Amino acid sequence: MKKTVIIGSNPKTNNYAFMAAERLKNYGHEFIPIGISEGQVLGKSILNIRDEPKIDEVDTVTLYINPQRQIEWYSYILSLKPKRIIFNPGTENQELKKLAEAQGIICEEACTLVMLSVGNF
Repeated sequence: MKKTVIIGSNPKTNNYAFMAAERLKNYGHEFIPIGISEGQVLGKSILNIRDEPKIDEVDTVTLYINPQRQIEWYSYILSLKPKRIIFNPGTENQELKKLAEAQGIICEEACTLVMLSVGNF
């Protein structure tokens, strides 16, 4: 089981971040939804990123916010000390990737949904 923080979570069921939460849950991974939207994802309250919630033992951060919106959250994302960051399509960010890799964090430009479905998550 890989504890996964989903940044950009949203209660809308047609949203990719929501779909990732569903798939993570189906594959037995713990997920923590974080975003600016209020609401719930599969019974879990979305934590407000503005509060920079402390989360321990994070395996993966999967990003669903565009690179321009990531900038103000660099410090917070890195403070989670994940083993890896997944940059989903449209979230690729060379600046954050370099900062993360300098701290020993594995960075992947990939799709969480595809990774789960093909078994390489």
